[in-house]
Amino acid sequence: MLKQRTALFKPTLSSLPELISDYFRFEQLGTNYRTEWLASLTTFMALAPVLVVNAHILGNAVFLEQPGDLFEQILVALALCSAAASILVGVLANYPFALSPGTGTAALFAFSIVLGMGMNWRLALTAALVQGILFAGLSVSPFRSTLNDAVPQSLKQAMVVGLGLFLSYIALSGKVAPPYFGAGIIVSGTATTTILGSLKQPATLIAIVGILLTSLLTIRRVKGALSLGIVGTALLGWGCGVAPLPQSIFALPHFPYDLMGQAISGIHYLTGSQLGNFIAVVFILLFVSLSDTISAFNMLGHQIDQLTAEGELRRSQSALLANGLGSVFGALIGSTPAIPYLISASGIIEGGRSGFVAIAVAILFLISTIFTPLFAAIPAFATTPLLIMVGVMMMRGVRLIDWNNLAEAIPAFLVILIMPLTFSIADGVAAGLIAHAVATVAQKDTQRLKSSLILAGISTAYFMLITLQT
Repeated sequence: MLKQRTALFKPTLSSLPELISDYFRFEQLGTNYRTEWLASLTTFMALAPVLVVNAHILGNAVFLEQPGDLFEQILVALALCSAAASILVGVLANYPFALSPGTGTAALFAFSIVLGMGMNWRLALTAALVQGILFAGLSVSPFRSTLNDAVPQSLKQAMVVGLGLFLSYIALSGKVAPPYFGAGIIVSGTATTTILGSLKQPATLIAIVGILLTSLLTIRRVKGALSLGIVGTALLGWGCGVAPLPQSIFALPHFPYDLMGQAISGIHYLTGSQLGNFIAVVFILLFVSLSDTISAFNMLGHQIDQLTAEGELRRSQSALLANGLGSVFGALIGSTPAIPYLISASGIIEGGRSGFVAIAVAILFLISTIFTPLFAAIPAFATTPLLIMVGVMMMRGVRLIDWNNLAEAIPAFLVILIMPLTFSIADGVAAGLIAHAVATVAQKDTQRLKSSLILAGISTAYFMLITLQT
């Protein structure tokens, strides 16, 4: 009997690779295991530093006693959210896209929502949970296409450009004093709002060296340039004694016990004075997530020739549902919403074509959690070069804005200008939508008038809610 069971089991086990390749349609997509694993590793190496950046950003606002005291738990929560969302998009949509909490959304959550509005971070996670549920619901409704069509391409590109400037501003203006260990290249001034930081600060000098080093590696097209930039800058900081060395490299993951479930219990922090902010936060998170996700999916879909004649990603419903469900899971364990990362294009360039890549990247995310002591010791100024390079790449979208058409140029410019100056992604997006509605009325564009007025009305309500609560 045992031999018969073994005989039945062996063919099943031996046929597993074939079953996997059939499920992910390797032959139809012209790929194989070697190519998919290489693409997975390339994507993960490009994306791994983002986990550290996002954990540092969120650590400014999500803490128990002092900023950064939950860094390791945040890092694990981000990795778990990334793994779950990537597995879902790989299984449900069969796309080689890596999903992870967005850096822009992390900045929005930390600086605009928690620190800017004064909202308790637990309540902010509740808003993220509600947003994820709404996102998942809307992903299977026609609204996703309506939103995609309602916002003009120039405004979408302006959002990307403005976000790039915002992230670069965050990178340059970090506080140098412990426990922040930021770059301090831009600091607050007395005569003017901001001034150049002091070059007497070792962290500032090392951050500048890191930017130059990463620029050199990137220009030379060295593989893993962004990761090497972070590692090189961190090593320089440790070697010069500017930041403390890691106490260890490996350790059991710090499961996010202090974060898990806070999205549910956070509702207890919802007071009458915070109700307006809460509604506004849910909407802004939803709008930013939908806009970022739809744009990123379409851009990545173009890379693998999976767009319809209307410019929409095939199987977009499954892909968006995976993103929404991943964000719900992320909020429950203490993470900000997930989005598809354009860095996935690095794996696509290496030949990745199927959802196997997304699942393999998810596995690498889970493995990376044992390195949290090493990640925790990476100073914030070591992530400055990566954010600057991200800003550079995001600036490409400025070419796609029709600057000769003032109806497009004015709203786009306001988005790009207001995002970094107000330290708020939401403020920039809302200002651009209101300006776009004015431009639509001025042009008497009846085709877009209704949708633009609705978005402008919601944006106006957002500004009113924000100002009334402060």
